[in-house]
Amino acid sequence: MTHTVSAPDSTASDTRIKSFIGSAPLLRMALSDIDLTPLGAQLMNRATHDPDDAHALMDLSMLLQLKGNRELALAMQAQALEMQQLYSVPAAADVAGIRLLALMGPGDLMANTPLECLLEGSDVALDLQYVSPQIGFPEFVPDHNVLFVAVGESDDNQPLLEQINLFIEAWPRPVLNLPDRIAHLSRDGACALLKSAPGVAMPISVRVDRGALQQVGNAQRSLDTILENAYFPIIVRPVGSHAGSGLCKLDDAASITRYLKANQGDDFFVAPFVDYRSQDGLFRKYRIMLIEGRPYLAHLAISEYWMIHYLNAGMADSAVKRAEEASCMANFDEDFARRHAQALREIHQRAGLDYLGIDCGETPSGELLIFEIDTSMVVHAMDPVEVFPYKQPQMHKVVDAFRSMLANAAKRNSP
Repeated sequence: MTHTVSAPDSTASDTRIKSFIGSAPLLRMALSDIDLTPLGAQLMNRATHDPDDAHALMDLSMLLQLKGNRELALAMQAQALEMQQLYSVPAAADVAGIRLLALMGPGDLMANTPLECLLEGSDVALDLQYVSPQIGFPEFVPDHNVLFVAVGESDDNQPLLEQINLFIEAWPRPVLNLPDRIAHLSRDGACALLKSAPGVAMPISVRVDRGALQQVGNAQRSLDTILENAYFPIIVRPVGSHAGSGLCKLDDAASITRYLKANQGDDFFVAPFVDYRSQDGLFRKYRIMLIEGRPYLAHLAISEYWMIHYLNAGMADSAVKRAEEASCMANFDEDFARRHAQALREIHQRAGLDYLGIDCGETPSGELLIFEIDTSMVVHAMDPVEVFPYKQPQMHKVVDAFRSMLANAAKRNSP
């Protein structure tokens, strides 16, 4: 397959190009507790007066996501993508050091690698090229130094990843995060990928349809017929869910029936529950980014509850927790990364991805306990500096490593 690269589309006016806000500034506003309602009204007014203003619709879509209105947000995004599939985020510098083209799929903030957060304030010019079976693939793309496949793994995206694999065959520029590798990152796929990896503990996760799970709840079949050698408690989540949506620990068969009444979906992932609390009774979840195989700590969340998300762990309210996170960041290379060097190296080799996120803990026996590996984990440097002063130096390491990865790739085949 041959491909044509060209200069970025110059048919849009400079005003229209500058009118695209992008996801990173909007996310920063939301995390700073800025009221997004006035901006939303302005964007809606723009879209009403100019039905062809795809930039306004895309920004409005992101704003609606941040306000929790996912269904309407995706409808707005679909309207925008019918009109325009390419969106540009200029470099902060006067002259771009690197031009990055990202292949994106329709969806919410977690459907693609959040590149805008990683490149905020950098000298990288980012072109977001949306593709899908419905909107098709472009005949021409902007000239670029590196292509990055940003589409994340999901049931919906599996066909898209297959199509991207064909689309980028013999691509004339270096490609990062190959789609056929991303396709292996489903929860059950990741279990198969990391099975028996030295130093890695990843409890088997199986995909089960609603009927089979209901039969276990009704005592019509035993738990170990769907999850080998399993016993309660188990954890269950709907296939395709993120950020803990629908994730529950179930202690007995009767709780399955209650769970299914409260949760929609035809398919679920089921896994044994692992009690990974530390000796002090607290649970710790690490988000680690593997960039060119090297690990970087993005955050450490500490909680009294097993299902941890950074925003619900009370980190901002506890100086003790923040002090531990700061210490972990300062000593990460010599401590955590060294303890789990073999496991992290094995994950990188088996996943075969240039950029990969890992949500993990530690078992009481010292193994790296994997919850999820994914390319779409949100990583940013937007936490308030007055509360988290130690995070800025750490996140500079992450974004600098990402920038270096792009530069190293560009050197492999400079146009």
